[in-house]
Amino acid sequence: MTYKFYEKTISTQSIFKGRIIDLEVQDVELPNGEHSKREIIKHPGAVAVIAVTKDKKILLINQFRKPLEKELVEIPAGKLEPGEDPLECAKRELEEETGYRPKDLKLVTSFYTSPGFANELVYIYFTNEMELGEVNCDEDEFLEVIEVTLDEAEELIEKQVIHDAKTVFAIQYLKLNGG
Repeated sequence: MTYKFYEKTISTQSIFKGRIIDLEVQDVELPNGEHSKREIIKHPGAVAVIAVTKDKKILLINQFRKPLEKELVEIPAGKLEPGEDPLECAKRELEEETGYRPKDLKLVTSFYTSPGFANELVYIYFTNEMELGEVNCDEDEFLEVIEVTLDEAEELIEKQVIHDAKTVFAIQYLKLNGG
């Protein structure tokens, strides 16, 4: 595909390589021939799961988010490991965080979280068929599983307790698809 506004990379400088993200600065040539710099966060991608129990409760996670200095309520989610299949990651993350093992997962969509400066792609899955498994959080992960109705989830959005894009998307998806 030919891009009308393509920016050619002239050079790349690695600034930071971390456990979750890498940061680089690229010198680019703009479509008009001028040069500019781009600060780019490289992220391996992530998955999130819209999980609904047999009694129509949405499984959510309450956890502290350090960049925001507050707790948020979110759908279960996690980072892809290198080379990991998103479907397998979704199965793993749902069980690790909630103790529920999905019998079936359907890919709903995927989206870029912040394409202006990051390449993170999040895959959203749906399940309403689960069996009890085992909670197995990461050693630095502290969370609480909560179950809410669709109406309660909408109230949490209004109160900005649910305040992240993937979870707001999930609640709207459920609302549009009959809960």
